[in-house]
Amino acid sequence: MSEAQNNQPVFSIEKVYVKDLSLEIPNAPQVFLEREAPTVDIQLHHNSSGVEDGVFETVLTVTVTAKVKDKTLFLVEAAQAGIFVARNIPAAELEAVLAIACPNILFPYVREAISDVVVRAGFPPVILSPVNFEAIYQAQRDPQAAAAAAPAVQIITPTISH
Repeated sequence: MSEAQNNQPVFSIEKVYVKDLSLEIPNAPQVFLEREAPTVDIQLHHNSSGVEDGVFETVLTVTVTAKVKDKTLFLVEAAQAGIFVARNIPAAELEAVLAIACPNILFPYVREAISDVVVRAGFPPVILSPVNFEAIYQAQRDPQAAAAAAPAVQIITPTISH
């Protein structure tokens, strides 16, 4: 292998896995008698850390809380992780790869995990809308744009059927 080939940028997925998954239904079974549509709050964050030279773990965590008035119907938190190889990528570009590409790869997996757990808990599925990680990254880099491009996560959630 030539020196030029050894210095080529490399990005690959080594492993995708659920690092943590929790479900709470603190007011069961009474919440299953609720007739009112819940309000749903979604929190999303991610972080990356080095595992070894050129190998990184990115964790995308999504927390979904459904409430009717002050009563929690359910709270689900899923931490979807991935191990990624990113070698020979300039530092400035590596930051973007870890903040944009890695969460984009993990999002469909965490979306499925959240929906599956909510359905198994006896509720209609929570479908997370796509997230623009590039816009979030740009907003974090440009504080003036942060207010305009704050991560707005929308969901589609039908009313709870009985």
